[in-house]
Amino acid sequence: MLSILKKEFNGFLNSLIAYIVITVFLVAIGMFMWVFPESSVLEYGFADLQTLFNMAPWLFLFLIPAITMRTFAEEKREGTIELLLTKPLTDIELILGKYFAALLLALFALVPTLLYYYSVYDLGSPQGNIDSAAVVGSYIGLVFLAGVFAAIGVFASSISDNQIISFVVAVFLCYIIYTGFDLIASIPIWGSYGYLISQLGISYHYTAISKGLVDSRDVLYFLSVIAIMVLATKLVLKSRKW
Repeated sequence: MLSILKKEFNGFLNSLIAYIVITVFLVAIGMFMWVFPESSVLEYGFADLQTLFNMAPWLFLFLIPAITMRTFAEEKREGTIELLLTKPLTDIELILGKYFAALLLALFALVPTLLYYYSVYDLGSPQGNIDSAAVVGSYIGLVFLAGVFAAIGVFASSISDNQIISFVVAVFLCYIIYTGFDLIASIPIWGSYGYLISQLGISYHYTAISKGLVDSRDVLYFLSVIAIMVLATKLVLKSRKW
């Protein structure tokens, strides 16, 4: 698995995708945090990173599928998937190697945002007047969210040899699982069941963790969704033998 992870991660770094994704993410977040008046920290005067943690999921919703769309689709298009599957690797090791490489790149894009935390911490009045526990919780939430989006993206890449189709499918599935359940829950026909439906979406659990309280039920939710998508990807790969 580590050999696949290393190969995939180096492949990302040797392509433009990694640099485009990281640059777009940092520029967009920076514009929202420091330039646009409606969301700028400097304008509303509160020492927090809420803009970062509100916008990052929406940017990840497009950028992570852009990272993962090539993982299996490109192998299928170039006909190298059969060669890859003959290597002494299980399907799970192959999937996890590609999955963790994509996730690692997504998390790599988050590292420079620590400068935003330092800046807001330093600008606070008094200095350090920022809810650091909530910030840590929000970063943990973003890591889990990126994990789910990467798992969905790898799955979407496994069902097609066309990277564009994989990208569109991944964006659609990420959107549905991030906020689609909230929209469904808002339909008045559900009554009290609407609350239960909203708990099926990422947004509910991401918001909960972002408050600084890492509940085991939220962690279990994220890990379960990741496991389901990895197993679904394994099922797609296994279908070649049917």
